[in-house]
Amino acid sequence: MTTWITICDTCKRDDWAESGAALTDGEVLAAKVEETAEGRVKTRRVSCLMGCSHGCNIAIQAEGKLSYTLGKFEPNEESATAIVDYAALHQESETGQVPYRTWPEGVKGHFITRHPPLPKSGTES
Repeated sequence: MTTWITICDTCKRDDWAESGAALTDGEVLAAKVEETAEGRVKTRRVSCLMGCSHGCNIAIQAEGKLSYTLGKFEPNEESATAIVDYAALHQESETGQVPYRTWPEGVKGHFITRHPPLPKSGTES
């Protein structure tokens, strides 16, 4: 099952306005994640994951698997690599649960929420 990294491209960290940067922190992180993910997992950008107090935010999702929201990332290469490495492990997992001992160091402490998979169509009560 294909794992997707959904990246909020409107995220702005607390010091963004003072930095004078032309791009949002989310746009910078998105570009780095997209480049790192090429050929490994899918990516997409969205405008707002509604986690502004946790920016920079991403979601890791796949049909029929646990999904995760992660945040508080620096918009840099190290974050992008850790995000993509975790997403690749998520993709390899049957359920989306990745053993903690295999997590890249760069995602530890960044998990905000975990969502169970949606029920398969036709199994609703």
